[in-house]
Amino acid sequence: MPAFLRRPLPLAVLIGALAQALFSWRLSIPTKLMFDEIHYVPAARTLWALEGPANTEHPLLGKALIGLGIALFGDNSLGWRFGSTLAGTAVVVGVFAILWLGLRRTRPAVVGAACVLLNFTVFVQARIAMLDGFMAAFVVTGAACILWSMRSAGAAAWRRWIAGAVLLGLATACKWTAAPYVAFAALAFLVLRRPGRWDGLHPIAALAALGLVSVATYFLTFLPAFFYAREPLTLATLIPFQLEMYARQVQVLPSHTYQSSWWSWPLDRRPVWYLYEPVDGAQRGVLMLGNPAVMWGGLVAVAVCAWRWLKRRDPAAGSAAALWIGSIAIWAAIPKSLGFFYYYYLSSIWLGVALAAAFDTFRDRLRYWDEMFLVLAATLFIHFYPILSAAALSGPGAFGRWMWLRSWP
Repeated sequence: MPAFLRRPLPLAVLIGALAQALFSWRLSIPTKLMFDEIHYVPAARTLWALEGPANTEHPLLGKALIGLGIALFGDNSLGWRFGSTLAGTAVVVGVFAILWLGLRRTRPAVVGAACVLLNFTVFVQARIAMLDGFMAAFVVTGAACILWSMRSAGAAAWRRWIAGAVLLGLATACKWTAAPYVAFAALAFLVLRRPGRWDGLHPIAALAALGLVSVATYFLTFLPAFFYAREPLTLATLIPFQLEMYARQVQVLPSHTYQSSWWSWPLDRRPVWYLYEPVDGAQRGVLMLGNPAVMWGGLVAVAVCAWRWLKRRDPAAGSAAALWIGSIAIWAAIPKSLGFFYYYYLSSIWLGVALAAAFDTFRDRLRYWDEMFLVLAATLFIHFYPILSAAALSGPGAFGRWMWLRSWP
């Protein structure tokens, strides 16, 4: 490896460039709206035109970012999805940063970033105009900033802590499922704080700043709604509007073909077809599925990290396990009438962190296992690529080649 790539910043830039290139290749296919783009793209158009409320079950920021892509690249498939590619790249680089800051070693940071890049969930969400990609990008980069502040002292620690709070507020402004991560950040601060970590941050002041800054950031993202031509928000209606969003979130919905329970998501049992139809001159498909190596191997890694914490009180391994466990526990508690596999998106990202931490734990005894694992993950990525990327397929029944489980079609 060239000497300059042994430093974290150039290496992170290179990984980000590779991720962006992968996510952007043939991004505009299909040229029609697919899956939940039918909800979010029209809502983004309405928001940018300041016409009035639309898609009111979610906050505004994710739709505003989709609209920004449309404003920059046009109201077409490139414009709808370009912002999502940047979000996907931010996730990959953010995971690299979390692991480097946590372990101070480039190898596990690269392994974790590669696991995330090769996990099908990140690739698919980076190429569709949905809110989850933006939410995850802000959560991951927010977590990286919180960890960065832990490694700092004085004014630098405060700046990075506040930046983390802002990013977590922005994540919540995309989807409410990011809100628990503000509490996770506070809990991590209380559990991990000791001399040499977050020096200069008084606990009461730090926790107050985390809460106030994240909440203020969240509410500031509603500013465009105050200028709607129809039914504009006011200070008096801002809080009632939050209650309206909550009511829409918990409403009982009719059953759906692709619905699944939260406990089944880690098993990769019920993926979601975002697209499967003739379009742009060929049969094409986009399947929201996890890379079996990362999804199933990641569960073993979570168990290893949890064992490492229980046995040795290893804070890095414990934090990696806690990230995934906390993320799935959110869905066990949320009062949603229907669940879908793509809700597991953020949890699937934390599997990359757990895998890197687990391999690093046994780096002296299991040399090169991480490399062999990445070869397996890359092989599966190449194999499944046609039904992840909307590539041209041979015909309507072509999907059967990739259906490993009876629950996948």
